[in-house]
Amino acid sequence: METSQYLTQFYNHYDEDSRLAVRHGSVEFLTTMRYIAKYSKPGDRVLEIGAGTGRYSHALARQGYAVDAVELIEHNIDVFRKNTLPTETITITQGNALNLSAFPDDRYDITLLLGPLYHLYTEEDKRQAIREAIRVTRPGGIIFAAYVISDGCLLDEGFNRHNIDVADYLERGLLDAETFAAKSQPKDLFELIRKEDIDRLMTAFPTTRLHYVASDGCALLLRDAIDAMDDDVFALYLKYHFATCEREDLLGVTSHALDIFQK
Repeated sequence: METSQYLTQFYNHYDEDSRLAVRHGSVEFLTTMRYIAKYSKPGDRVLEIGAGTGRYSHALARQGYAVDAVELIEHNIDVFRKNTLPTETITITQGNALNLSAFPDDRYDITLLLGPLYHLYTEEDKRQAIREAIRVTRPGGIIFAAYVISDGCLLDEGFNRHNIDVADYLERGLLDAETFAAKSQPKDLFELIRKEDIDRLMTAFPTTRLHYVASDGCALLLRDAIDAMDDDVFALYLKYHFATCEREDLLGVTSHALDIFQK
């Protein structure tokens, strides 16, 4: 079975909008939007590669940005179109992050790669997706690349919620017996990596890293506590998270990370 078939089966039944809308899930969304706001300006053109159902694309289009979106899965494109308002300056095209030949060089001020790297399992493919994102970004433009981080997922899904059997994963070789680094395959749906893997990937590119962010930090690990917070306590938690999400000693304890770099 091809990777795209695994993804199609998964996303045909997955509600990505709801994941980012619940309180603990909103930490990742609010963090990413906060950093996009730091570098975007009126008149910028935005490309979102792997836009899903359009949570970020629509949010940015409703702020007045001209947004082009690329998405692989037809179901997601259908939902994206249903969510589009008449006032949005936005397009959606079916396509693959590994081949953006429909888009010209040096066009976009802001390029978002917030999903495809979750589902690419070789260094060659990950670098090709990053290479394409860089190509379509204008010199001086900013690229936002998101990853799923193994340790945050292991702590939450394994030791906290017991959705995975850590001992079984070790026995089957899905986790390294010494380092606990994950070994993912397409049938696992998500490529789980660590910051050192991302650092190695980026050595191939003449870009400047601006930020490396633990985009949801401990939010998934603390999901029940966060969902139970009232508005004031949640606002305080967000203030704490924003203040610490780039601290080197906390970068590995996150389920998602955001690498922000300049072409």
